[in-house]
Amino acid sequence: MEDRSHKVLLALVMLFLFAVIVLQYVCPGTECQLLRLRALSPAAAADPYRAEDETPARFVPRFNFSADDLLRRVDFNIKGDDLIVFLHIQKTGGTTFGRHLVRNIQLEQPCECRAGQKKCTCHRPGKRETWLFSRFSTGWSCGLHADWTELTNCVPSVVDSKKEVRLRPSSWIFSDSSSVPGLLPKQQPLCNATASSPCGLNALFSSPLGRNFYYITILRDPVSRYLSEWRHVQRGATWKASLHVCDGRSPTTEELPSCYTGDDWSGCSLQEFMDCPYNLANNRQVRMLSDLSLVGCYNLSVMPEEQRNKVLLDSAKENLKRMAFFGLTEFQRKTQYLFEKTFNMNFISPFTQYNSTRASSVEIDKQTQQRIEALNFLDMELYDYAKDLFLQRYQYMRQKEHQEARRKRQEQRKILRAKQAHLREQGENGS
Repeated sequence: MEDRSHKVLLALVMLFLFAVIVLQYVCPGTECQLLRLRALSPAAAADPYRAEDETPARFVPRFNFSADDLLRRVDFNIKGDDLIVFLHIQKTGGTTFGRHLVRNIQLEQPCECRAGQKKCTCHRPGKRETWLFSRFSTGWSCGLHADWTELTNCVPSVVDSKKEVRLRPSSWIFSDSSSVPGLLPKQQPLCNATASSPCGLNALFSSPLGRNFYYITILRDPVSRYLSEWRHVQRGATWKASLHVCDGRSPTTEELPSCYTGDDWSGCSLQEFMDCPYNLANNRQVRMLSDLSLVGCYNLSVMPEEQRNKVLLDSAKENLKRMAFFGLTEFQRKTQYLFEKTFNMNFISPFTQYNSTRASSVEIDKQTQQRIEALNFLDMELYDYAKDLFLQRYQYMRQKEHQEARRKRQEQRKILRAKQAHLREQGENGS
């Protein structure tokens, strides 16, 4: 029996050697040897970007986006004055992504993170100023979980020095936003916006001193995000320190009433959480990504509710589309890939897809889910739009990558054929 197994093993070895010899005869070049190594490599057998849950077997786009909308490669100058600004929406996985930015990215001068401290020092190479505006690098400098309206007004004054403030002219520079993808439009003063034509969305925000602000954010499935926020509030979170500044002031208690009377809302049931009409968890992602000055900030009497919702949603979509980058919690590896391609910065360790969260442990019936979707109907529409744009961008960037790899292979083949022809010619001349 043992002798028979040895014969079978010997036969397999001989078959493998015969296949290698045949392959060497058919394709003797170096390039084919590299291809064989890649084919035999276990890492190359599976595409890591296809391994995530929620990835559609065959993605069919719903929205029409231009090549400029899909191509995201910004010339981020980390040694100059450019700044990445992270708009951190609650319970979207932003804390995890923020840690990746300060602890898991390959840099000439890595961020300095000390044990026991949340903030890290992220200086530009050779300079004592930061290239990243986020909670883990600059803290909540513009307020706790500052939204788009707050950040676009606050960030320039925070990062610019007093000398730059004195030199800054009274007006900002505006130009066509299509010329520089990834730079956000400047927030405009409150104008007579309409549902069909929201103002303030067609201009490019850039500093007259040459500083570019590249805004990034992370979005999440609205139902999961809502349940995660409820569980967070149930444990005592309040975010009372959030300023909600818009048009130079915070909202009054009449404009933004509280859902609870005590110090916090700990122990509240999901039903109580859903029943509060002033709950900022409702449609939080749309509100945080839109220009609130277009609708009179938190004053609900400025325009009818239906018109207000339309302006907010259109504004959030437009701002999201023009951001340098946004990722989705449900697609960690694709988020990593798109960030790396956009900023030409690579992470050290791959992102991990966590499908088990506190929100996923909450069991709700179909009626409750429909109620949450109804309370977050603007976020639901925004997420569908964002997911479509995200997957189209990923698909587009992968195609570009494959085309570039194919072009390089073709060039290598030409060089290889030229070398072989040159060697044959030398051999013929020598003989």
